[in-house]
Amino acid sequence: MSNNLLKGKKGIIFGALDEQSIAWKVAEQCVEQGATISLTNAPVALRFGKIQELGEKLNAPVIAADATNMDDLNALIDQSQEAMGGKIDFVLHSIGMSLNVRKKREYTNLKHDWMLKTLDISAVSFHRLMQCLYEKDAMNDWGSILALSYIAAQRVFPDYNEMAEAKALLESFARSFGYHFGVKKKVRVNTISQSPTWTTAGSGVKGFQQFFDYAEEMSPLGNATADECAQYCAMMFSDFTRKVTMQNLFHDGGYSFMGINPKVMDVE
Repeated sequence: MSNNLLKGKKGIIFGALDEQSIAWKVAEQCVEQGATISLTNAPVALRFGKIQELGEKLNAPVIAADATNMDDLNALIDQSQEAMGGKIDFVLHSIGMSLNVRKKREYTNLKHDWMLKTLDISAVSFHRLMQCLYEKDAMNDWGSILALSYIAAQRVFPDYNEMAEAKALLESFARSFGYHFGVKKKVRVNTISQSPTWTTAGSGVKGFQQFFDYAEEMSPLGNATADECAQYCAMMFSDFTRKVTMQNLFHDGGYSFMGINPKVMDVE
């Protein structure tokens, strides 16, 4: 249901791959709420994913960009502003990849050159993106920048591997750049720590089904879905959250503040 929360706003959505992607759902929700958007992902993702279909559906330009490349990011921002006819009001960073996870290497036996690539793609890209936006003065006053995180940034989830460190770094960048963007442009920067969600990337983590089921049992409200995350992101992009910045916001049905739930112990 549309409430025109984002009427007249312009945004860039990173990371949509297919219908399971949170970024895909966010893109749909933002357009439903009245926004104009551009879509972007890495060139390889554009070849193997379905983002072109989403672009056609939402009448949104699809622009290839390697988020680890400053030239690509600068070109993306320029092309997005040209296509949408003005500065940007909101951005979603939904990017994460680990070769160690894909190759099923244990945390105690990682390839460190792969780890550096994980940090570069999954976290440093967020700083690069914000630096490009900042230097180009591409954001409108009171804009909103979001990145998707996970509670493993604060707590130990052994099978989440070095993605935990990537998410911790991502959240730190949101706080640090949030200060500078707030002072300069009143732009807010936050991360959303989402429930385990059945996405192409998430389901590749070892033991994901167990992650998902345990969180579902522990959370008083159950796991938050990708569609619900999209609605939350739309609210964070709207003018109703102008004074929320430098925060990591848990969107997890209450999981993050639970100690134990009797349901997981089979006791009343």
